[in-house]
Amino acid sequence: MKTEQTFRPDRVISYFRAEWLPLAFVTLSGLVYNIGLLATPWFEGRLAQCLADILGGSETAAQMAMLVLAYILVTLLVQTARFVKRFYVRRFANNINRRMKGILYANLVRQSRSALEKEGAGELMTKAISDVDDCVEGMRKFTTEVFDTGVALAGYAVMLLVYDWRLALLSLIFTPVSYVCAAWMKKPVQRAGAAYKKAAGALSTATLDRAQNAVTYRIYGCENAREEKYESALDRYEKTAVRSNVWQSALPPLYLAASEAGVLFILWFGAKNVLGTGWSAWDIAAFTTFLSCFTKLVVKSSKVAKLFNSVQKAEVSWKRIKPLMKQPEQLEALNVPAAEAVTLKNLSFAYGDEPVFAGLNLTAHPGDIIGVTGPVACGKSTFGRVFLCEAPYGGSACFGKTEFSSLTPRQIAATVGYLGHDPELSADTIQNNALCGSTEDAMPCLTASALREEVLRMENGLDTVIGSSGTRLSGGQAQRLALARTLAHPRPVLILDDPFSALDCSTEDTIFANLQEYAKDKVVFLISHRLYHFPQMQQVIFMENGRTAVGTHEELMASEPVYRQLYESQTGRKGGDAA
Repeated sequence: MKTEQTFRPDRVISYFRAEWLPLAFVTLSGLVYNIGLLATPWFEGRLAQCLADILGGSETAAQMAMLVLAYILVTLLVQTARFVKRFYVRRFANNINRRMKGILYANLVRQSRSALEKEGAGELMTKAISDVDDCVEGMRKFTTEVFDTGVALAGYAVMLLVYDWRLALLSLIFTPVSYVCAAWMKKPVQRAGAAYKKAAGALSTATLDRAQNAVTYRIYGCENAREEKYESALDRYEKTAVRSNVWQSALPPLYLAASEAGVLFILWFGAKNVLGTGWSAWDIAAFTTFLSCFTKLVVKSSKVAKLFNSVQKAEVSWKRIKPLMKQPEQLEALNVPAAEAVTLKNLSFAYGDEPVFAGLNLTAHPGDIIGVTGPVACGKSTFGRVFLCEAPYGGSACFGKTEFSSLTPRQIAATVGYLGHDPELSADTIQNNALCGSTEDAMPCLTASALREEVLRMENGLDTVIGSSGTRLSGGQAQRLALARTLAHPRPVLILDDPFSALDCSTEDTIFANLQEYAKDKVVFLISHRLYHFPQMQQVIFMENGRTAVGTHEELMASEPVYRQLYESQTGRKGGDAA
């Protein structure tokens, strides 16, 4: 519990502390494995000496067999420790991967729609999948190499010093060269990695674009143009991937070659030791053990340099996701407030210096359905999103006596029910899309949205999977399922953005009648370009060229020529027939 309380998602060390138990098993098994590895060169030396002694007649085959048996038993123990270490290293990495992605996803879903759209789907996918995986891989390799390389290097170095400290120091002078080279390569590796990540995000975006809009491009004959753009993104990705992989893959052999230069000293001075003219008196076993130990040390040393590159690659990914790695807000249970009036006073909104609408004054009481309409691009949808407080608005918008902008995101979620013109359905069942985790019965809300009978006729009823973004549904069905989801989570203020655009008039009549019954204790803002039911609404907001007009349907028919024209062109009714 204490670890969770002090956990800092933006600190790498916190992830290591949180996984202390797997790391404890990794530590114990890693020490056994890597210390046990020191037995390998010793046994190799003893076996070589024993073979020489057998040929000389001073040893027997039975003694060789006992030595081989001991070698096998020690090897089994060492490999068992290796298996345990690898198992817990993988568990450690999996736990961190799950934790990182959970934190990142939790923070992504709490960002505003505008922030997510600005970031781009492809870039977000790259961060959420590739960057987290690269970070975890760097942490996994670091954890593995602390034992497989760090402990082993220390053990091999001590063993070399024991056999001949002068020759050990002489042969190891080239090993630090590989570390220096790896440090020099840090910036090129990071630059190549950053370029690769950027290109990967652009390619993901282009891939999503081609998949989502494939039919449109085919129908309008612009597939070739889109293919050229995609190929351009793919070309950049391939080039940056090659550069990044070159830095990652081509350098380790160079590090290994630099470290192995010391073997020349071993062959020269080690031979003198065997001949009795060197710094130490060696037999064949000692020479074989020293050479084997040095070779293994060099291989481990090259892995240290390779580890530097892996860590540098992970650093690139960590810098990209670090702004999103913060402790997610602990969400309290939604406390849906009682219905209150919604009061707008001189409400306005602008994107930067570009005004969208201004001067909106209105008071809506529970039970009111307020129509919102106007020409294309007049700010209707923007008005609906004002209540979500994704961006600052001008003037005042109050729920009861409380300003919407003073509410926390969680309070807004409990107060405002929002249905955008994009249904935003998930690749799940009808029931799960409608209820979103609720345990209530889905049928009442499906009935209210005139979808019940169609769902019952589907092959699996409520358990019918609708495909990604509802691809198995018609446009009208997808729209009504999204409406059912909104109705299944009642809020005192409802924003419905063009909920009838894909429906026929008969279905629209049914749903509107149900909506009137449903909204008796709610304030509903119904944004629509279809005006059939506007005469039945308590008030209408008409938006045009940045200005707003508020009144009953009859008042706007008399005072707003454009509104009157829109209504008459859709219904065929004249002003006098409006009532």
